Amino acid sequence: MPKSLFTQLRCSACGEIFPAHAPQTVCAACGKALVAEYDLDRAKRQLSREQFSKREGSLWRYRDLLPVVDDSMIRSLGEGWTPLLRAGRLGEELGLTTLYVKEEGYNPTLSFKARGISVAVSKALELGIREIAMPSAGNAGGALAAYAARAGMTAHVFVPRDTPVVNIREIKFYGAEVYLIDGDISDCAKAMNQSAQRSSWFDMSTMKEPYRLEGKKTMGFELAEQFGWELPDVIIYPTGGGTGLIGMWKAFHELEQLGWIGGKRPRMVAVQTEGCAPIVRAFKEHKMESSFWEGAQTVASGLRVPKAFADHLILKALYDSGGCAISVSDENLLLEMRRAASLEGILFCPEGAAAVAALRQLVGDRFIAPADRVVVYNTGSGYKYAELLVPQVVG
Repeated sequence: MPKSLFTQLRCSACGEIFPAHAPQTVCAACGKALVAEYDLDRAKRQLSREQFSKREGSLWRYRDLLPVVDDSMIRSLGEGWTPLLRAGRLGEELGLTTLYVKEEGYNPTLSFKARGISVAVSKALELGIREIAMPSAGNAGGALAAYAARAGMTAHVFVPRDTPVVNIREIKFYGAEVYLIDGDISDCAKAMNQSAQRSSWFDMSTMKEPYRLEGKKTMGFELAEQFGWELPDVIIYPTGGGTGLIGMWKAFHELEQLGWIGGKRPRMVAVQTEGCAPIVRAFKEHKMESSFWEGAQTVASGLRVPKAFADHLILKALYDSGGCAISVSDENLLLEMRRAASLEGILFCPEGAAAVAALRQLVGDRFIAPADRVVVYNTGSGYKYAELLVPQVVG
């Protein structure tokens, strides 16, 4: 069996090094996010990209470049290796010759959150952690509850009271403790941190532990492999906490270090909604960090994140790639949710539909050319948002 080449953690801001064999949260020196590092020189000698085609169809096909050292600690539900679907009819309508959808709704618990949570829970199990907690806008909480059940852990999930009902019910059904909080995910984080039981829980919040990022980066590995180890021209990604965008950017760097791809990178596009667009505002102001978005409101619950903890890494990826950040209205994303379903038979979640609405804007603005190879990420299944599946009234 292949073994992990994980070596250490490094602070994304100040560069401080932390050991891999003990539980870690954020940098003890500056409070920023930690990122995992691997022995890529050894990986270059031991691995070839052709090996992966013979491995299992899950994200654990890349276990050499994931942080779980003891394979017996892996807790999987078959996450990852999701389809890359050609969207010919939608592409034709938009005047694009090559448009794809990376369909993350095929993951366990029906969203891309399963990737990060599978790796994070597996690593937590390996480190001896048995009780975990997080604030969530919905899908991450469902994934945490499912993988905690898989690992025999106790999970506590703090969600906004107006979270989609399917999310709340699935968290409870998996046996996790649910705490309904008035407000958004920031208010949930405050409630969690103020809990009297907080000292016994390990914090699994977005980018406040290092290993969810490693699960998310496999979206970048998969994309490269599915494209024959060439990257697309543009990636359009719905961005709340931004772990997936940061993870893909990290994956591309690692693949280049291994010599498996060249130096060309996709233009990364972060998509938010007009009711909660802190990354878009910071990008337009050429800042390296965002400011808190007051009064955040959107039907795309996963995008209702007033301030991403690792916003500096999101913005750096946008600037370095020549990409951009763009916001769309709730009205337009709901229109695209219906339109994409009727054109492609794909039931986008509202966050993924926001990416489609952004694509339409970017084609109109000529940021995207007709010949560009474009990938839109649908981060979850629309089936989890039954309240938004309202038939169009005719006549």
